[in-house]
Amino acid sequence: MAFGAIVEHDTSFSEWRPIARQCFLAGVPPEELEWRCASAEASLFDAPLTLPSPKPDAPNPILRSNCLALLKSILRHADQTRFDLAYRILWRAQSEPSLAAIPLDPDIARALRMVHQIRRDAHKMEAFLRFRDIGESQNGRRLFLAWFEPDHYILPTVAPFFTRRFTDMDWAILTPKGSITWNGETCTLSRTACSKPDLSDSLEQLWQTYYMAIFNPARIKTKAMRSEMPRKYWKNLPETRLIPQMLAQAGTRVKAMETQQPQEAPYFHKRLQQRRTEKPEP
Repeated sequence: MAFGAIVEHDTSFSEWRPIARQCFLAGVPPEELEWRCASAEASLFDAPLTLPSPKPDAPNPILRSNCLALLKSILRHADQTRFDLAYRILWRAQSEPSLAAIPLDPDIARALRMVHQIRRDAHKMEAFLRFRDIGESQNGRRLFLAWFEPDHYILPTVAPFFTRRFTDMDWAILTPKGSITWNGETCTLSRTACSKPDLSDSLEQLWQTYYMAIFNPARIKTKAMRSEMPRKYWKNLPETRLIPQMLAQAGTRVKAMETQQPQEAPYFHKRLQQRRTEKPEP
């Protein structure tokens, strides 16, 4: 009989925890427990899995706060082997209470890499998500819609950021891994996968004009630009359509800037200078 658990690909920590606790109380070590995703293709050699029954006198697992936080974080990663890793850390932490504080341990090192990837994914979503104005909501507030394609299950991580920053408008963020909606009072998360909508609005041209205006052709660093804004995000950003054109014209614009004669400062600059000279000494 093979012990194991069949979980959904987007199983969260709160859903994984009781299953892992049951397996731990049954005394099943990590090497004898298989975690299988329901969405994965079944193999002819896959044996049926049975969730073990806990022993009545088994002690409950104990985790330090840093280890618990680590498990909560890595279970937002998209790697399906995260369930095995989390259970192995849970099992080992019972005899190694300080395990989570050892970054050179292979399991902890792998978990920390996953945490870094999750944080980077969340940072990119906060930086590169673009809202489009689609009219008014039922309460008369402006209604916005956005599309993003995260690598990991980070919606619970980024939801507080967007609700704090865009609290004065109603909006919905759609992703292949679920959605976040805000109506001015309540933030709602859904794990139902969304399809990409057709997004465009009247502000898109204005945003592109602004992006071209702040572009400095004399300070082009394409390698750094691709590092901060990988190409996989370009397809959903309105301003990135202009990048090939701006790069192609950069040389000509730099030469034009070099030959341009100095221009007189705007009129308001003269008035400011005059005020400074006329201001009496204290």
